Order: sequence, then C-alpha cells, then structure tokens
Amino acid sequence: MYLNELDYERLTRLLDTNFAQALGDRREHLFRLQERMMLADVLPPERMPRDIVTMNTTLKLVDVERNETEVYTLVYPEEACIVEGKLSILSPLGASLLGRRVGDMIRLRVADRDCLKRVENISFQPERCGVFHM
Repeated sequence: MYLNELDYERLTRLLDTNFAQALGDRREHLFRLQERMMLADVLPPERMPRDIVTMNTTLKLVDVERNETEVYTLVYPEEACIVEGKLSILSPLGASLLGRRVGDMIRLRVADRDCLKRVENISFQPERCGVFHM
C-alpha cells in the first residue's frame, strides 16, 4: 500500500480524534485501516504512482457479481455526501479503497450480503494533477 505523506499525517490525526475513536469502538474496518497505514510505504505526493487511490481521488468501482458501476470521490468525513458520490474515508468502503490500485479487488460486506468490487479506473487523482494540498 502506498500513501502520500500529507494524507498519512492528516489521517493519523483524524483516527486519533474522539469522533473516530468512538466509531472505532464498534468498527473493525477502522482498525484494519490503521494496520494498513502502519505497513504502508509513505511517499512524497509528487512520487505517488498514478494508479493508486489517494484522498480526493475520483474512481469508478464495479460490483463484479452484479456488473454495476459506481463513481466515488474518497473524502474526509466533513466533506462526505453520498448523494454527490463523496465517500467518507471512515466508511467501510472508503477505508478499504485507500491505497488500492486500479484493477484491485475488494471483498466486503454491504448491508446483508458479501460483495466483490473492482477498482476499474481513476478519473482524477490530485497528485497526478500536481494538486498536493487538498
């Protein structure tokens, strides 16, 4: 997993907040996110590979079993608005997307079913466009 150093710092602070800790008491996905972050290769934003999901990345996600596509932008909780496709990093899907590559498969439980999703493509990645402080 690759993380840009600015995302790493901001996410570390976010996961230490009372809000995230209150969620974390009941949410295994946040513990997995923290574990993945501890093992991540942390890079300067300008060295981030172009096919990695970072914060504020807009991506197409395919539900493999249903052949349905969704477009999301991975955002911090205060910007989340699922109606606009802005997916919180603190959601189970958002936490599992961070650091994934185009083509990666993600298995998770959504509502009452297990599903398999694939990162189909990235239409916007801030680092790729030289935007390093979103």
